[in-house]
Amino acid sequence: MRYALLAAVCGLAAVPATSAHAQQAEEGRFRIGVTGGTLGIGPELGFRFSENVGVRGNLTFLSISRDIESDDINYDANLRLASGGAMLDLFPFGGGFRLSGGLRVNGNRVRGTAQPNAGSNFEIDDVVYTAQQIGTLTARTKINRVAPSLTLGYGGGLSRGVFFGIEAGALFQGSVRIQPLTITGVCAGATPPAGCGTLTQDLEAERQSINEDISGYKVYPILQLSLGYRF
Repeated sequence: MRYALLAAVCGLAAVPATSAHAQQAEEGRFRIGVTGGTLGIGPELGFRFSENVGVRGNLTFLSISRDIESDDINYDANLRLASGGAMLDLFPFGGGFRLSGGLRVNGNRVRGTAQPNAGSNFEIDDVVYTAQQIGTLTARTKINRVAPSLTLGYGGGLSRGVFFGIEAGALFQGSVRIQPLTITGVCAGATPPAGCGTLTQDLEAERQSINEDISGYKVYPILQLSLGYRF
């Protein structure tokens, strides 16, 4: 009887441990998937340490073209999204709702080119130049290389299987700045030939004018969807 009672007690003690082990085995702490949105499209990996803390990392890329007008000059602009970073996810309620913060290496760039039709002219800082003098006018942006980000979203629980996620927030990239404008026409070069007037000063004034137009865009919006598998 004594041995039977001891065996029963040991068996009861093993049940919770076995159940807890089985529950932990069913949890999906690793996740792999794809994310897409305003940051671009790319792969994403994640690991959840507990119900309340996790980490994620992703790389995103995308190229978008559109026409942009500044000071009556039409630019054929190409936006190249290329960034990557890591996020710390906090799940305050232990479920899928999360508050995330992190850093991104920001390689986003905009390159705009303007080329007049044959026989037309450029007007730069109220001074008229011919198409032969300017050729192609190119503007390129420059931004901070590393930028913090903050988002709110939903990333699912700890159960294994397919997951869906969404998050919205901001990338605090700072001011977007225009690098010195470049041209390819006969007036190109550090020392333009005679007949080019005050082109060097006019190009710098045009650059400053564009910088003023975009000076307010210090925060880049984040809206990302994700789909993947948790295991």
